[in-house]
Amino acid sequence: MKVTRDKTENSQVFLTIEMEPDEVEESLRNSYYRLVRKTNIPGFRKGKAPRDILESYLGKESLFEDAINHLVPQAYERALKEQEIEAFARPEIEIVQTEPVVFEVTIPLKPTVELGDYHSIAVIPEPVQIGEDDINSAIEQLRHYHATWEPVERSIDFGDLVVLNVESDIEGKPFINQQGAQYQVIRDLPFPAPGFAEQLLGMKVDEEKEFSLQFPLDYPSNELAGKEPSFKVRVTEIKQERLPELDDEFARQVNPDWDGLDSLQEKVSAELRLKAEERAKVDFEERVVEAVVDLAQVEFPPILAEEEISRRLDERLRQWQASGQGLEEYLERINKTEEELREELRPMAVRRVTRSLVLAKVAEEEKIEVDDSEVDSEIESLTKGAGESKDELEKLLSTPESHDLIRQQLIVRKTIQRLVEIAASGNAKAE
Repeated sequence: MKVTRDKTENSQVFLTIEMEPDEVEESLRNSYYRLVRKTNIPGFRKGKAPRDILESYLGKESLFEDAINHLVPQAYERALKEQEIEAFARPEIEIVQTEPVVFEVTIPLKPTVELGDYHSIAVIPEPVQIGEDDINSAIEQLRHYHATWEPVERSIDFGDLVVLNVESDIEGKPFINQQGAQYQVIRDLPFPAPGFAEQLLGMKVDEEKEFSLQFPLDYPSNELAGKEPSFKVRVTEIKQERLPELDDEFARQVNPDWDGLDSLQEKVSAELRLKAEERAKVDFEERVVEAVVDLAQVEFPPILAEEEISRRLDERLRQWQASGQGLEEYLERINKTEEELREELRPMAVRRVTRSLVLAKVAEEEKIEVDDSEVDSEIESLTKGAGESKDELEKLLSTPESHDLIRQQLIVRKTIQRLVEIAASGNAKAE
């Protein structure tokens, strides 16, 4: 066996391996003994047919394929030892020649991470500010939520809730046909087709109208893009929204335990601040991690990005299947090939892999560990409040694989918290 180390780049080693004829012959001989024992050949007892008879019966290609399938992995393992290479993941192997047998191997290497001086990072938290406009907007949303709809005797305007009988078709095929459909007339609403809401303006109860619309050529659904649906609608009822008065009674309608409007404003303000602080906390953590990642020098084999892309695609596929779509239907709808979609996901995948490797290296440097009691506590927290499905969830989380996954998640969480502490300390020194 002759091994040539062609190059090393992108955290990969590229080898060319050429097998000696006697090595190939030995593998063919082993394949003969292996196959002849499990092949029934007329006129011969199992395991007794000569090699030329077996080759004639199965075909030389079958014998050669079996020999190569056993020879290549063995040769690859020998090449690793000879070249003192530590493979990080499964290699890519391509047979490029059969006489003599020559194959090329691409071997992923262990990622390398050189952390910058992350102890010097200083990320300034964004101040949490809740203004009067934010409080008023939230209260206004509550008023809309508790609003009532009252019939009116006038023509349709934006914001109204109307009841319609709708008949429609596209190129003679039924599109949307429904009696008593409730529809809120909102400006620029794209459903059921762009411009539908605007066509209803000015109509009155018992009035009928026929009109055609057109879906834009870049409409997300390829099945509808560029098509012209025809509609016939009849208005059976028009309702307008009546908002509750902004007073103590409204406050108690929202929550009977609240004293009045002042209490409502205080509670809304407190809730907005709590949510804003949580968003600010998450944003601060992300900016701290990004600062550490930007300081690091990271190299990893492309297979890690490919695996991350495949995971993202699998997640999306489960979502598509839940909505009754498969990958082909989704690709058709977005007008992209699978390869184009993978390339679209690549920058995000590279960033996620880089982030994961940097956090793992920080965890190693900071000697961050998670013991079994912490894993058990997290499982207890995850199953708390699961109700009837608690036993099933506990069983799902009791596997060694689940424990390892939870342990890794906790290590990441503790690592980020450690970096936040470092950033906070840096901010304090800067002040």
